[in-house]
Amino acid sequence: MPKVTKEDALLYHSRGRHGKVEVIPTKPYGTQFDLSLAYTPGVAYPCLEIEKNPDDAYIYTAKGNLVAVISNGTAVLGLGDIGTLAGKPVMEGKGLLFKVFADVDVFDIEVNEKDPEKLIEVCAKIAPTFGGINLEDIKAPECFEVETKLKAMLDIPVFHDDQHGTAIISGAGLLNSLDITGKKINEIKIVVCGAGAAAISCSRLYTSLGVKRENIVMVDSKGVVNTKRKDLNKYKLEFVTDRNIDTLAEAVKGADLFLGLSVANMLSKEMLATMAKNPVVFAMANPNPEISYEDAMSTRDDLIFATGRSDYPNQINNVLGFPFIFRGALDVRASTINEEMKLAASRALANLAREPVPASVLKAYNIDKLTFGKEYIIPKPLDPRLISTVAPAVAEAAIKTGVAKYPIKDWDAYRKSLDRRTGEHIKKIGEMIL
Repeated sequence: MPKVTKEDALLYHSRGRHGKVEVIPTKPYGTQFDLSLAYTPGVAYPCLEIEKNPDDAYIYTAKGNLVAVISNGTAVLGLGDIGTLAGKPVMEGKGLLFKVFADVDVFDIEVNEKDPEKLIEVCAKIAPTFGGINLEDIKAPECFEVETKLKAMLDIPVFHDDQHGTAIISGAGLLNSLDITGKKINEIKIVVCGAGAAAISCSRLYTSLGVKRENIVMVDSKGVVNTKRKDLNKYKLEFVTDRNIDTLAEAVKGADLFLGLSVANMLSKEMLATMAKNPVVFAMANPNPEISYEDAMSTRDDLIFATGRSDYPNQINNVLGFPFIFRGALDVRASTINEEMKLAASRALANLAREPVPASVLKAYNIDKLTFGKEYIIPKPLDPRLISTVAPAVAEAAIKTGVAKYPIKDWDAYRKSLDRRTGEHIKKIGEMIL
C-alpha cells in the first residue's frame, strides 16, 4: 500500500463534492403525487400512526437503520483535544465505514460541549431520531460516565467504540493466540500499558472471557497502578495490583500478554526478552506502536505480534466490529449492546479466523496463501463473511438475553439478506486496492 501523504489526504477530502458522505432519497420524487406523499398532505398519515404507536417509527421512517456518530472532539484519534469541528472528518469517515461494511446509515453529530452532564442531556434529547448511538472520540474518564448514563436512560443501543471496539477485536485475537500457544486463559498474566478508555474496557472484557483480575497489571504514565498510588480514579482502581512493582520493566517480566494502548516506543527489546515463553504482544499505539514490528520479531522467534497498522500482520482494526455489531443490534431492535453481545462478537471473529480463507480475500490483499496461525489470528477487514458471521452472533445474543424487541425467526434468510447488503461495496473496495 502506498504511503499516505498530506497532499493525498487533503485532495481526497476536498475534491468534487466536499467531505465523504451525503443524504440520498430512498423514495420516488419525480411527480407531484410523489411529493404529496413525501410531504404534505400524505406525510400526515404516518405521523398519526406513530403518534398512536411510537414503534411504528421503525416502519415509516429511517430510524431503524440510522445511527448517530456523536463526538465532542476531546480525544480524536491520536490528535487529542482538537475540538468538534476539527474532529468532523473522522466522524464522517466513521459514517462511510458504517455504510460500506454494513449498510448502516449515519448522521455525524459534533457537539461543542465538554461538560459530561450537558453532553448526556444533548444526546438524550436527540435520541428519538436514531436506532442507535455510536459515541466517538470522547476523552476518559468522562466517556465512561457519558456512556453509562445514556445506556440507563435510553432504549436504543449506545456504544462507545473507542472502548469496546478495541476490546472486542483484541479479545478475538487473544482467544486465538491462546489456542495457538496452548495457554489457558485463567492462567495467563497480562500487562496493560495505558489506562485510558480502551485499556479499561479491554481489561474488563478480558475478565469476562476468563482472565483473572489479579493477573492483570495496568501501567499509566506515572507507573504501575498499585496500592501505593494515591492519585487513582475509580476506573483505574478496578485494576489496582498489590504486587510490589512500580515500573513497566518490572511488570512485563514473565508476562504472557503485553497489551499496548499508549504511545510509541514504550516496550524495549530488553523488556520483551523478559516476557514468558510464547508471548503475545498487541502493540496498538498509532501510527507508531509501543515496539516496532522489526524490533519485536528480531528479539523473539516465539512471538505472536499484532498492531493497529494495516502494513503488518494481525491488524487490530475496529472496522471488524462496530459496523456488524450495530447491524445485528439494529436488526433485532435491541434496547442495548450488553456484555453478552460483545462477547458473542469476539467469539464469532475468533472462529471466523480459523476457517479457510476464500479466494476473494487473497485476491483483495494480493497474497497467495493465508491460514490460521501466528500471522493470522483475526480476519481481514475485506472478508465478505464478516457481516453474515458477526451480525447474526450479536443478534442471537440479544435475543437470548431478552433485549431484542424484534426476534429473527429465519436465520438462513437473514444471513442471505446480510450478504446482499454489502457484497458490491466490498467487491468494489477490493478492486480499488488492486
